[in-house]
Amino acid sequence: MKVLKVDHIGIAVKSIDEAQKLYHDLLGLADHGRETVAEQKVTTAFFPVGDTEVELLEATDPDGPVAKFIEKKGQGVHHIAFRVDDLDAALEELKAQGVQLIDQTPRQGAGGARIAFLHPKSTHGVLVELCERKEP
Repeated sequence: MKVLKVDHIGIAVKSIDEAQKLYHDLLGLADHGRETVAEQKVTTAFFPVGDTEVELLEATDPDGPVAKFIEKKGQGVHHIAFRVDDLDAALEELKAQGVQLIDQTPRQGAGGARIAFLHPKSTHGVLVELCERKEP
């Protein structure tokens, strides 16, 4: 497995509109627009920062994973995403090493990425996302 870079840091928020006041109005970051990922019950907004991005995550359903995260832990850092060169191979390699996977196979994420999550029990309490993006 080859990790190419930190792709993004996901931050769970109650309201993207409210959080945008910090990222856009105070820090001067522009977002790429919003995208709803129905399967994950979330709306996202990505704010580029150099070679990585900050992803704001707002739940669209009170039973969704982001809503449950906020209910349990409050707003804040939800996950860190690493871009890999081959997501399928990375998952096989990690599974063979005994890493607990949330996603056994990749799924579609925001921004056209293929994604998969690793369970925090295997990553020292941090929700880790692996993502693969095809460069234009």
